[in-house]
Amino acid sequence: MDITAQSVWDNCLSFIKDNIQPQAYKTWFEPILAVKLTDNALSIQVPSKFFYEWLEEHYVKILKVALTKQLGESAKLVYVIKMENTYGNKQPFTEKIPSSNRSALKSQDVDVPLNNKNPELKNPFVIPGIRNVKIESQLNPNYSFENFLEGDSNRLARNAGLAVANKPGGTSFNPLLIFGGVGLGKTHLAHAIGVDIKDKYPEKTVLYISAEKFTQQYIDSVKKNNRNDFIHFYQIIDVLIIDDVQFLSGKSGTQDVFFHIFNHLHQNGKQVILTSDKAPVDMQDIEQRLLSRFKWGLSAELQSPDFETRVSILKNKLYRDGVEMQDDIIEYVAKHIKTNVRELEGAIISLIAQSSFNKKEITISLAKEIVEKFVKNTKREVSIDYIQKVVSDYFQMDVSTLQSKTRKRHIVQARQLAMFFAKKYTKASLASIGSQIGKRDHATVLHACKTVDNLSSTDKQFRKYVEDLSKKLSL
Repeated sequence: MDITAQSVWDNCLSFIKDNIQPQAYKTWFEPILAVKLTDNALSIQVPSKFFYEWLEEHYVKILKVALTKQLGESAKLVYVIKMENTYGNKQPFTEKIPSSNRSALKSQDVDVPLNNKNPELKNPFVIPGIRNVKIESQLNPNYSFENFLEGDSNRLARNAGLAVANKPGGTSFNPLLIFGGVGLGKTHLAHAIGVDIKDKYPEKTVLYISAEKFTQQYIDSVKKNNRNDFIHFYQIIDVLIIDDVQFLSGKSGTQDVFFHIFNHLHQNGKQVILTSDKAPVDMQDIEQRLLSRFKWGLSAELQSPDFETRVSILKNKLYRDGVEMQDDIIEYVAKHIKTNVRELEGAIISLIAQSSFNKKEITISLAKEIVEKFVKNTKREVSIDYIQKVVSDYFQMDVSTLQSKTRKRHIVQARQLAMFFAKKYTKASLASIGSQIGKRDHATVLHACKTVDNLSSTDKQFRKYVEDLSKKLSL
């Protein structure tokens, strides 16, 4: 009987199936395909790099035993990573990686080396022959438009990003300022724009850098007396992406040099993309002339994703990682993790990990257990929804009553307190706070905050409301 890749793998699977939990087998081994058998080396195809890393981390011993049983001590195992990208029109990609050296399986040379991106910025400013210097973009190719799913919470920002990527420096969105709370995808979207521009315009010089690193480079240039070299370096960039621009607050020297760089880039049709945790109107200690520049283009807010978008994000994450999960479990996680995308993906990874480590099937009860622990153990930003619930409960009314148009004094005061605490405890813009608390505008929120401040200093009963709610919200 001829030994084929399929027959060897079928025999391995029979052994593995008898030695692990059914759910783990279904999740991690059923999707694997036998590709070929050459010189005692079995190649198996897995759906993603995450999948390969998980197998190597958790199942390498059982794979070794199973394959050694079939092919003897000289057995080799090679992973072929192939993922069909249904979220874009790019071709599928394939990588071949040998089994890890941690196993006793002999590994062969890597057929296709993995990219090893150096996170350090090479040649931050070199003047002699600078136009011939290769500038690393510092972009993460995993942050793409394909896996930045569109929803009501991000539609404006995403579409503006696509427009900029199609015509960098040639739209009215210059600069493009993307702002929003923690974990909502600001950095992801900024990278996605840069990656798309590099694909469409390979000749353009694109650079992603954090405001913190930009500041440190500027300080170093002053120490070394080459400030002009620093400025010249940044003036040759075609697309400059600066992350967390609010970090420039209070740093007058860095703001001054960035002002000159910004003006040069803008006047020469270069694209500037900025991210921030707050809108320009809410930024503290940023020079007015710089804030006015930020407002020249478009400021687009990323808000917390709605339920449908959260479900789509989880399904996309599971697809990219090559993991299957029942819809009711996905919907349960999406329903209970609302604050941001980072926590949402973190919860699903924790669920998969717990299932594998403890050899438990992924069920609703396990999802409940994990989500409760995850929410409890994660330091979370207080959400506007949570503030409205706490204030409503305190005044013994429904959230819908709090948000209503009524002008009854006690309801108006409750609404004003909710707005006051939303401004105090969240990073949301005034416009966003007003929109979420009864569809008011930013001027109403500003008036509410002033009213609460005034009443706190003149009305003893009102001051008690503020103190009580502060304790409840700071727990």
